[in-house]
Amino acid sequence: MPAPTTSNKHLFGFWVYLMTDLIIFAALFATFAVLRGATFGGSSLGSLFSLPNTLVETLILLTSSFTCGLATLAVHSNKGRQAIAWFSVTFILGAVFLALELTEFRGLIAGGNGPQANAALSSFFTLVSTHGLHIAVGLLWMVVAMVQIKVRGLTPSVVSKLDRLALFWHFLDLVWIFIFTIVYLMGVAR
Repeated sequence: MPAPTTSNKHLFGFWVYLMTDLIIFAALFATFAVLRGATFGGSSLGSLFSLPNTLVETLILLTSSFTCGLATLAVHSNKGRQAIAWFSVTFILGAVFLALELTEFRGLIAGGNGPQANAALSSFFTLVSTHGLHIAVGLLWMVVAMVQIKVRGLTPSVVSKLDRLALFWHFLDLVWIFIFTIVYLMGVAR
């Protein structure tokens, strides 16, 4: 049996990291599920959300997952400029998503529905902002990755890092699908 390459070890280590992130999100989802009704006489969470706006956010993030996939295909076809172009589009979509999320937060807080208002809102802000923080880290990583492509080219080391970036981005999209379904869709349905 051949010894694992450094790249394989890094990929395995990254999967381990993603699983620990999954545990964090699972705990946040469990907390939200327990506390979502704890509004202490305040507005229900569903009445505070704008489902059309959240659907737009979701479509933007899912589109960014598609463009990230196109960037990955370009990387594996050794097309550095095309990869940078697709990562740039992915970055823009991710930044728009994050801006919309922050706008939602600002509106909720301005209406007196910040994380301190009740346990339900506290758990909502914690879950959704943790995802937003991950998006921000992914955007920063994307900028660094594009610089590496430009400066170093598509070396095996850079390609390995780009593969991990793509895994991270797709993971965030998957987490958002659960947030959209559990927090927003089920919240409005209640």
